[in-house]
Amino acid sequence: MTHLEKAAALRGDENMHYNCFQAVLLTFCEEYGLDPEVALRSGTFLNAGMRSGATCGAVAGALAVLGLAGAEGPAAGELLRRFRERNGNLNCAQLLQSAKERGEEKKPHCDRMVYDAVEMVEQILGQ
Repeated sequence: MTHLEKAAALRGDENMHYNCFQAVLLTFCEEYGLDPEVALRSGTFLNAGMRSGATCGAVAGALAVLGLAGAEGPAAGELLRRFRERNGNLNCAQLLQSAKERGEEKKPHCDRMVYDAVEMVEQILGQ
């Protein structure tokens, strides 16, 4: 199963809600030696822009994966640049507002943020 397929399965799970941070981190955790239960619990309160509309949870999850992978600072900067370039912002509240203005519903929008973050991590890590 690819990383994107893993992320889609998590986001589509009707028995459990995986927030954006959790969906990104859980997609990669096993290959970097992070116990899935620890990954799940670590992201409990990193939903909705750290519960304050701040940095998107998918971005935060992607940064956590880069850290697990041992990436250097430029990789984090590249992720932030790419995400902002593709989506217009890093801020959850502003991303959601833009989605609403385009007529995009919240769930598909957040799913897309997760998939974008997963794809960018793969590209940056050369996977």
